[in-house]
Amino acid sequence: MQHARGEEKGDVAGQEGGLGRSRAADARTPTWAQELLDHLRPTGRDVRRIVAWLAKTLHGTASLQDHTGTLVAGARLPLDEALVADILAGRIASAAAADENGHLRLVRIEQPHQASAGVLAVARPEPFDRRASDILTHTVQVLELLLRAREATAAGRRLKRATSDLRLAILQLLMVEDTVSARRVAAGLWPGLLDTETACVYVLEGDAAERDRLAEECLGVTGDRALVVRCPAMDGHVIIVTTADAAGEALRSLVDRNPGTLLGGSSRQSLARTATAYGQAVSALAVARVRPDKAAVYAERHHPERLMDPAALREWTARLLRPLDTLPHHTRAELLATTRLGLEFTAVSAAKVLGVSRNTVRARMERVESLLRTDFTDLTVRATVHLALSTQVSFADGQVDHGGTPQARTRLGDLLAGPALRTWARELLGRLDGDARDLRRTLRSWIAAGGNAERAAQTLAVHAQTVREHVRSAEPVLERRLIASGSDLYEVVLAHLATGELEHPVLLRDNPGHPDAPVHG
Repeated sequence: MQHARGEEKGDVAGQEGGLGRSRAADARTPTWAQELLDHLRPTGRDVRRIVAWLAKTLHGTASLQDHTGTLVAGARLPLDEALVADILAGRIASAAAADENGHLRLVRIEQPHQASAGVLAVARPEPFDRRASDILTHTVQVLELLLRAREATAAGRRLKRATSDLRLAILQLLMVEDTVSARRVAAGLWPGLLDTETACVYVLEGDAAERDRLAEECLGVTGDRALVVRCPAMDGHVIIVTTADAAGEALRSLVDRNPGTLLGGSSRQSLARTATAYGQAVSALAVARVRPDKAAVYAERHHPERLMDPAALREWTARLLRPLDTLPHHTRAELLATTRLGLEFTAVSAAKVLGVSRNTVRARMERVESLLRTDFTDLTVRATVHLALSTQVSFADGQVDHGGTPQARTRLGDLLAGPALRTWARELLGRLDGDARDLRRTLRSWIAAGGNAERAAQTLAVHAQTVREHVRSAEPVLERRLIASGSDLYEVVLAHLATGELEHPVLLRDNPGHPDAPVHG
C-alpha cells in the first residue's frame, strides 16, 4: 500500500473553517452535517456512536485507538505501526494510503492534558473525495471537542472528590482534637474557616440517594463559612461544622425545601470538642423527628458533671486516667480521642469517622481497658469512663470551673452523693413512674445487663422484644437516646448510680491506691 504523509493536518483537516462555514457555503445543509451536529447533543455524546456513524456514512470501516494502541471505538484495522508511531509522536498530523484493497486515512486526535494523542483510521473501497474528506475533517473536530469536554468533566469530578476528601480529613483531625493541624489544612483552600475557638455542628439527615445533592445545597447556603462533609459512617447524613451564627437558619430553610429531611444541631462548643458537638447534633435528630419543622438544636440541660463539685471532679478524673500518663503524649492523645468516639458511637462508626479500621479502634480501646484494668462491656464502667473523658476535655477548654480545693481520694460515690445531683437523678428517672408498664424497672435491668435485651428479658421473665419496646418508649419520656450508645445513655446510667438503683463500678480493682478501689483494713 502506497503511503502519503502530511506534515500538517491540512492533508485531511486543511479545509478552513468549521461546520458553520460549511453550512454557509451550502444553503441546503448536507444531511451528514446535521447528523454529526446531533451527536453533540447532551443525549448523544458518545465517542463510540460517532465512530460507528463515521464508518456507516463513509461506507467503510473506522477505528479509534489511544496512544497505547488500545482500541477505543470501532473495529480494529491493520495499520502500519511506523506510520501510527509518527502520528502519535506528532511528526506528522495525518497520512493516507491506497492499494488494490481500497483507501485508508489516518488522522491524529488531540487529547487534552495528555502527553500522547490518539489515531482515527478510516478505510473505504472508494477514494476520499471532497465530501468524504469534509466528513472526516469535521468528525475529527467533533471528537476532539467531545474528548476535551469529557476530560474537563473528569477533571471536575477529580477536583470535587479531592475537595470532599480534604473536608473529611479536616473533620477527622477535629474529631481527635488536633485543631492545629485542622487549621493548617483548611487555611489553604478556605482561609479563615477555622479561625475561631468555637463552632456548632449540624447533621442533615435525608435519603442516601439524595445525599450528594443535599451536600451541594448545604455548600450553597453556607458558602465558605462552613465545613460540609458527607458522613463516612451514615450514608444518609451530611455533617456541617460552622462558625457562623446565621448558618442554622440557612440550613433550616434547606429542610423546608426538601421534604423528608431532618436537621439536628449542637450547642456552641470549642473546636476541641467537635466530637462532643457531633454527638449532640445526632442526639438532636431524635427530637427533630417529632418536631413539626423537622429541626432541633441540642437543648442545654443540667448535665451530671455540672452538678458535681468541680475540684473533686478534677481530682477524681486525674487519678482515674493517671495510668495513661505514662504513655508518650501523641500515643495518649490518640488513645483518648479514639476511646471518646468509641464510647460515643459503635466501633464501626467511630472507625469510619476517624478513617481507620474497626480493628484499630477496638485495639486502642482494649489498650485503654487494659491500662485502666476494667471492662467496657459493663455500661456502668462505660458511663464512668465517659464522664472522666468528657470532664478532661471540659477542663482543658475552660467549660468547667477550676476553683476549689481538691479533696484527697475522691471516690465516684462522693461525686454522686451531692444533693443537687441526686435531685436531678430522682427527677429524671421519676418521669418513668407514670407508665403502668414499669419502664423504670425494665430500663434498670437492661442497663445492668449491659444493654443486652435478651439477658434483661431472662431476668425479667419477659420477651426480648418487650424489653426493646420498653426502652424505646422510655426515650421520649427521658428526652434521651438510649438504644444507641452515647452521652444520652450514660447520663441515664449515672442517674441510676446516683439514686443507688445500680451498684457503682469498681475500676482498677488491682490498684489499691485508686479512688474507686476497695478499701482494705
